[in-house]
Amino acid sequence: MLVLGIDPGTAITGYGIVRCEGGALEAVAFGVIRTSGDALPPRLHQLYRELLGVIATHHPTESSVEELFFARNARTALSVGHARGVILLALAEAHVPTYEYTPMQVKQAITGYGLADKAQVQQMVRILLGLETIPKPDDAADALAIAICHANSQSWTARLAVGQQGRGM
Repeated sequence: MLVLGIDPGTAITGYGIVRCEGGALEAVAFGVIRTSGDALPPRLHQLYRELLGVIATHHPTESSVEELFFARNARTALSVGHARGVILLALAEAHVPTYEYTPMQVKQAITGYGLADKAQVQQMVRILLGLETIPKPDDAADALAIAICHANSQSWTARLAVGQQGRGM
């Protein structure tokens, strides 16, 4: 399975691609899509085009996107919501199955603690992927965490299904 994890944002969207085979995780690629300018429509268009490029280059089999959490700043939340919409559209257009996870689900999957801080999550991403350093920028590390969360979630789901079949359920 090749999972594309996405940490949505209007100015910076992080992406991380993780291969999961036999329970082993490997970082394939990671980075960010930076948009520039003041007007939202051209920024969203740039995000859309560049994300389609990432998908065309790496051909992920599944994707995972961080859900929007409650933000104190409604303007920021609305802006990220626009970016999420464009991201979901690009993934649907590319026929990549998409799953969504809350920040707390991602933290729980990566560190075992849903209220872990950013440094703990980043350190675990480094360890789980066998990287020498924490991926930079932070948005890329977050996207890798989202991909790992999905890979682990799918791995558990597959194991449960096999176990239930073995018991005649």
